[in-house]
Amino acid sequence: MTSTALAPLRFLPGYHERVWGGRRLESVYGKPLPQGTYGESWELVDRPGEESVVAAGPLAGRTLGELWRGPERTRIFGARADGWGDRFPLLVKVLDCVETLSVQVHPPADLAPALGGEPKTEMWVVADATPDAHLFAGLRAGVTREAFDAALRAGEDVSAMLHRIDVAAGDVMFLPSGRVHAIGAGNLIVEIQQNSDTTYRVYDFDRPGLDGRPRELHVEESMRSIDWDDVEPALVQPDGETLVAGELFVVERWALDGARRVTDPGECAIVVPLDGAVELDGEALAAGEFALVPADTPAHAATVSGTATVLRIMLAPRA
Repeated sequence: MTSTALAPLRFLPGYHERVWGGRRLESVYGKPLPQGTYGESWELVDRPGEESVVAAGPLAGRTLGELWRGPERTRIFGARADGWGDRFPLLVKVLDCVETLSVQVHPPADLAPALGGEPKTEMWVVADATPDAHLFAGLRAGVTREAFDAALRAGEDVSAMLHRIDVAAGDVMFLPSGRVHAIGAGNLIVEIQQNSDTTYRVYDFDRPGLDGRPRELHVEESMRSIDWDDVEPALVQPDGETLVAGELFVVERWALDGARRVTDPGECAIVVPLDGAVELDGEALAAGEFALVPADTPAHAATVSGTATVLRIMLAPRA
């Protein structure tokens, strides 16, 4: 890599077929899907077996992981890269949920190693929603572990025991590891999560997978992972532009009307317009298209302009 200033980086998305997915990644955000039913677009990922690849420019063909583990890590990812591990700490997706997802949970950090998994704290930003769209998060008041277990054994739909929240575009939910949940039908969601792919399904509506066979359930792991004191959590109430400022990530939502610098000097950020159209470094950045702005990017190239709702995603600083 040369010492010339860095331009914003765009990565090739990875599209994943899901039994609950559809085609809105294409119809709403213009993503060029292959034939099939697609539920997930992995926009930034550094996982074994799946790596985001730079789409164009001097770094074209390099993976996110190569950049993260390379000698210019701080120059690209900024001071906040210090103290993290060998893989880029976040996984960023867009989800098209035509049908309700399974009732599921991600293991908490203190339990994940014993279960052979990884913790996953995440957040959802509803980008588009049908009139009847909803989320399930946490338990309804009065639901106990014993009642939930009995309903499972009886073959009942345990989503009825979860806290249901009607949602619209713009709503935000934070999900710490251990919060039982399911995304309801009708949502198009930007998901920002800890770099993990451990999901324990506890109930899947007796639905066959893409191969026609029942999908695997993880009842024992789920029952151990669910936080049974997590009752009727609320949607996120933004603090000004800040949606979440946690131990893993900081996410802001801007009502952009004009020009604004994406990063502070020495900082890296990921940006995505949720609607409208913007320009970044003189090139169009369409709704649903992500860019990573390196810490070394000069001010003129790190400026986004236009009229749109924009998410800015940053790593949380390590203590």
